[in-house]
Amino acid sequence: MNILLIAGGWSSEREVSLNGAKGIHEALLRLGHSVTFFDPQHSLDGLLDAAREHDFAFINLHGSPGEDGMVQAMLASVRCPFQGSCATGSFLALNKSVSKQIFLDNGLPTAEWEFLAKRPSEEWRPKFSYPVFIKSNTGGSSLGLSRVACESELADSLDALFATESELIVEPLIEGVEVTCGVLGDIALPPILIEPADGSIFFDYEAKYRPGGAREICPAPLPEAITAQVQDFALKAHNALGLRGYSRADFIYSPDGSLHLLEVNTLPGMTATSLLPQEAAAIGLSFDDLIARLIELGLAAQQ
Repeated sequence: MNILLIAGGWSSEREVSLNGAKGIHEALLRLGHSVTFFDPQHSLDGLLDAAREHDFAFINLHGSPGEDGMVQAMLASVRCPFQGSCATGSFLALNKSVSKQIFLDNGLPTAEWEFLAKRPSEEWRPKFSYPVFIKSNTGGSSLGLSRVACESELADSLDALFATESELIVEPLIEGVEVTCGVLGDIALPPILIEPADGSIFFDYEAKYRPGGAREICPAPLPEAITAQVQDFALKAHNALGLRGYSRADFIYSPDGSLHLLEVNTLPGMTATSLLPQEAAAIGLSFDDLIARLIELGLAAQQ
């Protein structure tokens, strides 16, 4: 097939997108496809024409555009099939405040939060005890994220984040370890337990994308019942948001045995150190197999 590989864009996650696209490009060539690279930052106005000239689009954008559903809506308008979720599901999942409401409405446990549509007054204080996490409402890759340990750090953190982000959410610190679980088609993959390897207090951008920045243990060494619960919650969140093809749900697993769903990613990372390819490998799918399966699911969704 002639495949349009869409990556880059203009979000803060541009470099992550481009890095992942390199491996996807190579995999598509190994699978026998011809590939045209398309970067919306340089040629957004040409996307519809390019889509019409290709049999399939593979999207590897992170943040907005990409995970916000805009590109998916454009591709759908010219009936160009693509992997992953439709525009509506993408939009709902990217917006953390909105998706958390949907999680609660479907009985899924998620951390409490406050939504900040604009920079609050100097008198404002979070309703949670310190430390708190303040992060972009629509960002990812742990960019646009600040851990605020005490009140004296609050103003500077808000100023720095609102300088680059238009919306934020505030969450309390939840003690525990991070667990992530992918969904592929209609099955939940083996979860991964994530431990920052360098003493970081949370799984930040460097830990995610620097080789050796974290210990990623797959399958996660969790009690069987917890593994089953993680997988069940990941599937339920995927379906509650109306997603298709694949997704990845991130959790905190607390010492008391409770799980807290943080967010669901509709375009999970596809770099050499990414999580979902590791989970696919645990069930016997190579990276090329995973790419082929995503194309298969995308074509089926178009029918």
